[in-house]
Amino acid sequence: DIDPLRYGLIFERFLNPERISMPDIDIDFCYERRNEVIDYVINKYSKKNVAQIITFGTMMAKGVVRDVGRVMGMPYAEVDRIAKLIPNELNISLERAMQIEPELAELYNNEPNITKLIDISRKLEGLTRHASTHAAGVVISQDDLTNYVPLFQTSDGQITTGVPMNSLEKIGLLKMDFLGLKTLTVISESIKIIKRTRSKDLDIEKLPLDDEKTYKLLANAESTGIFQLESSGMRDLLKKLKPEKFEEIIALLALFRPGPIGSGMLDDFIKRKHKTSQIKYDHPMLEPVLKDTYGIIVFQEQIMRIASDLAGFSLAQADTLRRAISKKTPEVMVEARQNFVDGAAKKNIKKETANKIFNQIEYFAGYGFNKSHSTAYAMISYRTAYLKANFPVEFMTALLTSERDNTDKIARYISEAMHMDIKILPSDVNESFANFTVVEGGIRFGLAAVKNVGQSAIDSIITSRAKLGKFKSIYDFTQRVDSRLVNRKVIESLIKCGAFDSLELHRSQQIAILDRAMEIAGGMQKDKMNGQFSFFDTFDMQENFQKTFQDVPDIPEWPENQLLAYEKEMLGFYITKHPLASYERLLKNYSSSPMVALSALRDGEEVRLGGIMSRTKITTTRRTGEKMAIVRLEDLTGTVETLVFPRTYQKFANLVRVDSMVFITGKINLREDEPKLIAEEIIPLEEVKSKFTKAVLIRLKTPGLEKPLLDNLKNILSRHHGKVPVFLSFQEPDGRRINVSAGRGCAVKMDDILLDEIENLCGTGSVGFKT
Repeated sequence: DIDPLRYGLIFERFLNPERISMPDIDIDFCYERRNEVIDYVINKYSKKNVAQIITFGTMMAKGVVRDVGRVMGMPYAEVDRIAKLIPNELNISLERAMQIEPELAELYNNEPNITKLIDISRKLEGLTRHASTHAAGVVISQDDLTNYVPLFQTSDGQITTGVPMNSLEKIGLLKMDFLGLKTLTVISESIKIIKRTRSKDLDIEKLPLDDEKTYKLLANAESTGIFQLESSGMRDLLKKLKPEKFEEIIALLALFRPGPIGSGMLDDFIKRKHKTSQIKYDHPMLEPVLKDTYGIIVFQEQIMRIASDLAGFSLAQADTLRRAISKKTPEVMVEARQNFVDGAAKKNIKKETANKIFNQIEYFAGYGFNKSHSTAYAMISYRTAYLKANFPVEFMTALLTSERDNTDKIARYISEAMHMDIKILPSDVNESFANFTVVEGGIRFGLAAVKNVGQSAIDSIITSRAKLGKFKSIYDFTQRVDSRLVNRKVIESLIKCGAFDSLELHRSQQIAILDRAMEIAGGMQKDKMNGQFSFFDTFDMQENFQKTFQDVPDIPEWPENQLLAYEKEMLGFYITKHPLASYERLLKNYSSSPMVALSALRDGEEVRLGGIMSRTKITTTRRTGEKMAIVRLEDLTGTVETLVFPRTYQKFANLVRVDSMVFITGKINLREDEPKLIAEEIIPLEEVKSKFTKAVLIRLKTPGLEKPLLDNLKNILSRHHGKVPVFLSFQEPDGRRINVSAGRGCAVKMDDILLDEIENLCGTGSVGFKT
């Protein structure tokens, strides 16, 4: 899709005729259609010449214990208990596990069968356990592969090589990586949705590369869900750079790496782009090569162009020079410099200037990036940004569908959709399909997102709906779907997540009548299968429905916390309402920052964040084996991974559990892609007001202020007497504020009723806090 001449993509960078080793070729395809590409290659080059690449799995600590326990005939529960005692540490050995987990060591020393289990496991640990297929690698040969390597057939009939990737490269076979990239699937799905909802044929290959909405979205760093641009570091960079043309996105992807960031190249690039730093060229011939990157060598292709344009190298020689410089072999460097200076002299470039330019090349060679790769990825980044900016509902629907199995990402993208004012609606048996769907008013959750609901059940529901229209009641539903596929567990899950809410009964009532509905439906379906269903049964069925509707028990709906708990259980997150919704003002007043904006803080800054623990994982430290926790803390804007180290965990272990609503004081860590919180103190949500409120600030405007208002305010304060001091903040006409103490007699006890009464009297936003 990319014009190599327009972007200066040099063929010899890809395949150099003077190259000795085979090139490394990686190609990204739509995630769902990767198998079609492999089939195409097999058909084109013959089945005998093509195979996927084998990988070998080894027996790791937990796995080997489970395998040996099974062979020894030990009870599963006992083996499972031993395996779970092995800490969740990357590449941990059984030897180390016994050093840091006292209970495991004790069992080993005192129980003979466990001693035997672990002794055998230690002998087998690290050995090859099974063969599997490499995620991307495909090897293509000019002759039958059996002339070079043994082949292996997997259990599902897939042909792979009998030796792993490194061995194949050593014997000179061409290895290609056919990668399945979800983003390409998202783009493809977005186009289909746009066609379905807007009757518009969008040609993704002909998008204008100067779309104003797209660059505005990028400049505002609204890049959640945008390929390669959604990390906190990249969002921060987008705000600083504010890209205005496609070439700047290409450079951005190449520069956002540890080398260019650490060397200051990135900062220099931003300054030159915004004209706060001067652009200089050591020779006029450098300008056409480096103009797009503001005089900085960013790409390997630029090094090749400089060698070709200024020193007369062929492009093949220029690529060889590029690789030689990046390896920095001393004797090769001396020869390369001499060749460059001699070539430049033939073009009337002074020796000092040529040496200076070569020094630049030498410096930047280690940081130079493959522009072909960066340009291709920048095109995908631009296309996803264009779709999000111009077709937000369709794009977010495709994005949510692509991550339907990843609860963390779904939660993040739901939060982003809500931030974009897109309504997220729960699953509905009368509107939902398997995946997320665009409906009038927003995005409807798919039935596949509901726990316990499989594809065959979904197919039965959708087929029935297509034939006979929407379901009118739960009785109608149980009548029409296949009860072998849509069983009680499936229907109960659908009720609990709200998929029957459009049938206008409480979820509690639906559960109460479910067994009766299934009993009636089961009888009718059985009669129908036995051929006993007659014309007159239609009237009986309607009468039956009438009777059963009268039997709906008059019971109240479940409490809100139970409704939300069921929603979270069935979907993995909250849809109709967030349990923190009623604490929105508290979170806003007492949190240092909303979680969505943490990347804008300073690394190491002390913060106080409120939220709900949506995930907790108890683990042990590598060095001392002490217990600690990794917590996912969630507020109404986003989430942050929180590390609760041993000293803090010991003090607050009782508060570290899923659905615990807390405030955490700690330090923000911005050294990785996503911000992390290092916890120092954890307190329950309900204690935050009494603990952190040093004073209440009531904002009043001096013009028009009358005595009755002050009298009413004094009455309110006196009814909520406590220990928290109150200050009146008077705003003068010129905007200045004067803070006056309301006096000891007006100190208050903090609660929501007090805040509501003050705001009703003095206006929304009139109450503030000193913390």
